[in-house]
Amino acid sequence: MNLFNLKNKNAVVLGGGVLGASMAAGLAKAGANVAVCDIRLEAAQKVAEEAALENVKSKSYEMNGMELESIKTACGKIKNDFGNIDILLNGIGGNMKGATTSDNLTFFDLPKDALEKVINLNLMAGAVLPSQVFGKEIAESGNYGSIINISSMNYYRPLTRTVGYAAAKAAVSNFTQWLAVYMAQEYGDKIRVNAIAPGFFLTDQNRFLLTSRESGELTERGTQIIRHTPMGKFGDPDDLIGTLIWLSSDASRFVTGVTVPVDGGFSVYSGV
Repeated sequence: MNLFNLKNKNAVVLGGGVLGASMAAGLAKAGANVAVCDIRLEAAQKVAEEAALENVKSKSYEMNGMELESIKTACGKIKNDFGNIDILLNGIGGNMKGATTSDNLTFFDLPKDALEKVINLNLMAGAVLPSQVFGKEIAESGNYGSIINISSMNYYRPLTRTVGYAAAKAAVSNFTQWLAVYMAQEYGDKIRVNAIAPGFFLTDQNRFLLTSRESGELTERGTQIIRHTPMGKFGDPDDLIGTLIWLSSDASRFVTGVTVPVDGGFSVYSGV
C-alpha cells in the first residue's frame, strides 16, 4: 500500500471550507505536509491546526483567489516555508443567491455582476489562476506533481437554478482535460491534472437549501436529490478523501485528465 503514501510530499490546499478542511486532514493523515490558503485567514488557520494534529508540517496563509498578485504572494511564502510544491488542490468555489434563479428572479433578470462573480470564483479563482501560479512551480521543479480541481455534478448535466455555477463547474472539468494534455505534452509524465466531482454533501453553504431551518427535514430540493441518489443519502466530507489520496499519489501515476464522481451514483442514475 506504499503507493498511497504521501510522506514528505508538500500539498497546497486552496479553500478552508467544510470540504477543504476534510480533504486537508486526509492529506495530512496520508503523510503530506499541508499549506492552507483562504481569503479568511482565521478559516485557514483552523484547518491548518487540525492538519497539524497528524504530526506533519502545516501552515496557513491569507490569499484572495480572484487576485493574481495575491496568489503569487501566497505561493512565494509557501515556497519559502515548504520548498517544493508537489500537490495542488484547487478547492475555491461557491454560489450566490444573485446568480440563482427562483420564483422571484428569472434567468432574464439575473444581474450580470452576480453571474460574472460566480463564474470567476469557480473557474478563474477555482482552477485557472492558481494552476498558472502554483502549476508553474510544480512543473519547473522537475519533480512529479499532481493538480486536482474540484468539479461538480453540473459537469455531467446542468442542475436547475444554478446557471452561473453550472456553467463554471462544467468549464472546470473541460479545463482539467485541457491542462492535463498541455502538461503531459510539455513536461512528459511528471505532472498530472485531474478533478473530483462531489455529489451532494451537507455544508454550511447549502444546508438550508436541502434541509428545513426549523425542522431539519428535507426540503423539496433535498428530497429530489435523495430520490436521484441510488445510495439514498448525502455524502460525508470524509468520503472524498480516498479519491483525493489516490489522485495525489503514485497509485494513479498513469491517470490524467479525468473527472471522478464521488456522488453515491447520482451522475449515472436516469431516474427510472
